[in-house]
Amino acid sequence: MNLNLRQAIIQRMHDKSNEELFDVIADSMDAEERVLPGLGVLFEIIWKHSEADTQNQMVATLKEHLA
Repeated sequence: MNLNLRQAIIQRMHDKSNEELFDVIADSMDAEERVLPGLGVLFEIIWKHSEADTQNQMVATLKEHLA
């Protein structure tokens, strides 16, 4: 089986409960940079399945905290 990084991360997260997903995200905050690709894949899923208003709110939040 030849998986790319995105597929491997999705496969690893696929059967996790809401609480487990929350813990994965929370534990990844301010962690080593090696977890950033995983968070990027999770964010990509959130982004692709969010309404435009939610995407705009995420962008506004990001912009506010990059200042």
